[in-house]
Amino acid sequence: MQELTHPISASTRTDLEAFWMPFTANRQFKANPRIFVSAKDMHYTTDDGRQVLDGTAGLWCVNAGHCRPQIVEAIQKQVATLDYAPAFQMGHPGAFELADRLVKLLPGFDHVFFTNSGSEAVDSAMKIAIAYHRACGQGMRQRFIGRERGYHGVGFGGISVGGIGSNRKFFGSLLTGVDHLPHTHNLEHNAFSRGQPEWGAPLADELERIVALHDASNIAAVIVEPVAGSTGVLIPPKGYLERLRKICDKYGILLIFDEVITGFGRLGASFAAEYFGVMPDLITVAKGITNGTVPMGAVFARQGIYEAFMQGAENAIELFHGYTYSGHPVACAAGLATLDVYQQEGLFQRARDLSEYWENAVHSLKGLPHVIDTRSLGLVAGIELESISGKPTARAFECFLRCYQRGLLIRTTGDIIALSPPLMLEKHHIDQMFGLLADVLRDLP
Repeated sequence: MQELTHPISASTRTDLEAFWMPFTANRQFKANPRIFVSAKDMHYTTDDGRQVLDGTAGLWCVNAGHCRPQIVEAIQKQVATLDYAPAFQMGHPGAFELADRLVKLLPGFDHVFFTNSGSEAVDSAMKIAIAYHRACGQGMRQRFIGRERGYHGVGFGGISVGGIGSNRKFFGSLLTGVDHLPHTHNLEHNAFSRGQPEWGAPLADELERIVALHDASNIAAVIVEPVAGSTGVLIPPKGYLERLRKICDKYGILLIFDEVITGFGRLGASFAAEYFGVMPDLITVAKGITNGTVPMGAVFARQGIYEAFMQGAENAIELFHGYTYSGHPVACAAGLATLDVYQQEGLFQRARDLSEYWENAVHSLKGLPHVIDTRSLGLVAGIELESISGKPTARAFECFLRCYQRGLLIRTTGDIIALSPPLMLEKHHIDQMFGLLADVLRDLP
């Protein structure tokens, strides 16, 4: 067991109060803290010395496993060599090298714009979409179409096109000019489907109705997650994404895939766009781009988009947008080392090879108490539980707490359990994960 650093004892837990924790029941947590002090490969170590199997790749991001020496060394070396360099009118080698490596993962895409998170990547993609249409002489195209139950980060752009009610309700009118497609989740037709559900492709045709309402000349882009992650792993019906692409092409609307979760091997391919064979115009990524070690995000642009901006005087700024930390040297070093690990260890292929074993394990939970659906694709899974009457989310959260106490980290959203382990896992980790989860489900009230 690893040596603990700065363990938090009961006598010092009052020190937790100053941190206003994100997306957390702060009072519940601070009354009974769950503290990780170190991590290695597939496991976290808690402040009381227990090993916890990571069933969520941290927060959908640690795809190569924790504290990988090659990535750690690259970060240490970079911060001791070039700690920061401005990205405005200046550059450093790492940013150009990483961008070049990234576009080679996706034929048809030729430029990358760096951000610091998935939320920033979404807002950047939205701005690029509007600016692109303006550069093409179609400045009226400023509307966006999102989707119900979609999650696109927490910037005002992201929550405006997003469709999770609790993320939107406190924050006023948000951005104007946004409409939403219906979500694709339907237990009556698709419960316990293996892979992509058979039913639901015509839901994409709702885009035709929305286009007729607003007129295509006013719509900049449609943004969806190929697989909706944070809302509970909603897998697209067969033919659904293809229909969205066809309708967008018909009306000259850009299609944006939010691949912050599905990017970098989660489905057994570099990106969901590759997995489904549907190429959008812009792709947003984050999380797995640096294996979660240093905050970073990016927007991939298909061929032709960057070129549309390269007009006017040569010394003129083409896009008035960016961040102090765009292409940060340490993040770029982490990204390059992460890509090396993915490639050297064949982790995308590993995810593909394990996907059938994973799928069988996921569906082995069918018939257990409270389980009303199981679904998976690649190495991601959603297990939906029947809600307790009058107490939505309570059953899944109790499952989360019991799993943690027994040595497994899961994630819950509503009454859905989401699993997305590091891609380095082995079959015995899958057996342990689902064996423990099954035991907890049997014991839940």
